[in-house]
Amino acid sequence: MAEYGELPLRGLVADILRSYEAEPDIIKLDDGVRIDPDAIRRLIDGLRNLVFAGFYEKRQPSAVEYYIGELLEKLSRLLQEQVARALRQAGRHAAGEVAEAARQKAMAFLARIPWLRSVVATDVEAALDGDPAAASKDEIILSYPGLYAVTVSRLAHELYLLEVPLIPRMMTEHAHGITGIDIHPGASLGHHFFIDHGTGVVIGETTEIGDFVKIYQGVTLGALSTRGGRLLAGVKRHPTIRDHVTIYSGASIFGGSTVIGEGVVIGSNAFITKSVPEKTRVSVRNPELQFKSDDKLKSVELEQDEFWSYEI
Repeated sequence: MAEYGELPLRGLVADILRSYEAEPDIIKLDDGVRIDPDAIRRLIDGLRNLVFAGFYEKRQPSAVEYYIGELLEKLSRLLQEQVARALRQAGRHAAGEVAEAARQKAMAFLARIPWLRSVVATDVEAALDGDPAAASKDEIILSYPGLYAVTVSRLAHELYLLEVPLIPRMMTEHAHGITGIDIHPGASLGHHFFIDHGTGVVIGETTEIGDFVKIYQGVTLGALSTRGGRLLAGVKRHPTIRDHVTIYSGASIFGGSTVIGEGVVIGSNAFITKSVPEKTRVSVRNPELQFKSDDKLKSVELEQDEFWSYEI
């Protein structure tokens, strides 16, 4: 194996250093502004321990008050440090203001934990009510990917509202990697939100979701076009979903002006780019099934289900 001092490797080092000079945006060698991905994972785990106290700890806390105080202290230090790094990286504050800005944002976020717990409790309730396969709330908390993704998204959304750079997106992408559920931290989620199964769900940044909404795997709440690139930043690009809406697997709903009215049911594989009035049921026109036997090919058309009142 070649040693570093040998000519080929010395030449390669020089080439790579020149590439660093040519493309400085994709290196981060200043440790003072580098956010630690492992610290973000620890932050998520600690916050989930705070929300679901006792569920994920290796040992049950004996003195709950002491446990909460110790955990809050650790999370406060961890969060302040990473937020300060994010603010320095974004260049949004003068050097002397970063530490205080990070402290204020961290404390404002942690103050939201009691409220966040009350909302997450409704998500657990929605999963229990909406899934006959769920045996208990404990099962949902310990094993449901939808709850994991929604919980992390709610936590990240609060940091997003506090204008903390980068960290909220790192949090939701961590959850995305674990669950297959991609929720942008900018998305607004109502209470009693349930994602069943969840794999392949995509919820865009400017999506607004009302209360008592249930969606299944493979659903996309997206933008019609991203050709505008950065010019569309801050523009409403994703749909609004009103209360008591159910969206079945594989459905895609696009557009910032698209509003799905209260009580709507969207059937599987529907592709929607315009608003749907309240209390409407949407389905794709039924396909024709073909059954092949030994002697001939039989075609059987699905019966139209009267349950649906609006076809696309």
